[in-house]
Amino acid sequence: MLRRVDSEKREYEILSPVAARSAESRGRLIEEEPCEYRTDFQRDRDRIIHSKALRRLMHKTQVFLAPERDHYRTRLTHTLEVAQISRSIARGLMLNEDLTEAIALAHDLGHTPFGHNGETFLAEVHPGGFKHNVQSLRVADVLERTERRQGMNLTAEVRDGILNHTGPLTPFTLEGQVVKISDRIAYINHDIDDAMRSGIIRPEDLPEDCVRVLGQTTRERIDTLVRDMIVSSDGQEEIAQSPEKARAMTDLRTFMFENVYLSKAVKQDEELEKVRHLITSLYDHYMQHPEELTAEYRELIDEYGTAEMVKDQVAGMTDRYAIHTYERLFVPLGWQGA
Repeated sequence: MLRRVDSEKREYEILSPVAARSAESRGRLIEEEPCEYRTDFQRDRDRIIHSKALRRLMHKTQVFLAPERDHYRTRLTHTLEVAQISRSIARGLMLNEDLTEAIALAHDLGHTPFGHNGETFLAEVHPGGFKHNVQSLRVADVLERTERRQGMNLTAEVRDGILNHTGPLTPFTLEGQVVKISDRIAYINHDIDDAMRSGIIRPEDLPEDCVRVLGQTTRERIDTLVRDMIVSSDGQEEIAQSPEKARAMTDLRTFMFENVYLSKAVKQDEELEKVRHLITSLYDHYMQHPEELTAEYRELIDEYGTAEMVKDQVAGMTDRYAIHTYERLFVPLGWQGA
């Protein structure tokens, strides 16, 4: 039988001296009795896996709006790919894989419907703007609820990794830093794969210098970047990439913005305007009719205010639920499904 104290002891025996130890966690927002069999980081991972917010990512856009083909990435498949890449790097560096996986699985819980475009349009109408990393932490701290508690009450290490997986600040654990770079490795390379599958770009379109440094295929590029992070970070006090590989990845990201993310072939202006109209219409409607928010959000209006709860409701919708709600509210019954 393997008890929590045994797992904690094993962390001291196996992991790198710079790895996070669950027994040394900075703790939770609300103190809890430890689990008999799971470490605190394992417990966090399990709470995230069983959350409603993670399940909703299955029907949220990654890049392609309302994709009709089965093999395009969604926000959930992206999350799983980040978790896999992160764990591979953490294992190579003898870091805490449970902590790494928990951060990776939770990093996008607050993403809006319709990907970063939905995030942009919601930021335009909500006072104070909108950032998905901040919302991801809010989902974990406040919005995800069970019969036992409001919020998941995650450890400080996981919460920090969620908040700082993007933006200017660096996570205080190496595990969080691994996820931050792995997120970029995942979305750049897998978005290339989806863009090629759709015919938006071809293999020969990729910058020659990037191909020479990183590889021609998705598998080669990810393998190159994972190996590079392990070698460059080994024995260091922060996670790093070699200058050559980091520069090539940045150039590849620039290529993707110019040829895919901002491409009219991927997101036509009229389609983006429809998304903008849908997001703003839903937001405005619930601001005028807060009594129509779901019960769990209505209960929090007195504590957080109407605008905050309206933002939470719209941000939490899946693509198809947002479309269905818009049709129910604004499209005459006889026109729906026409």
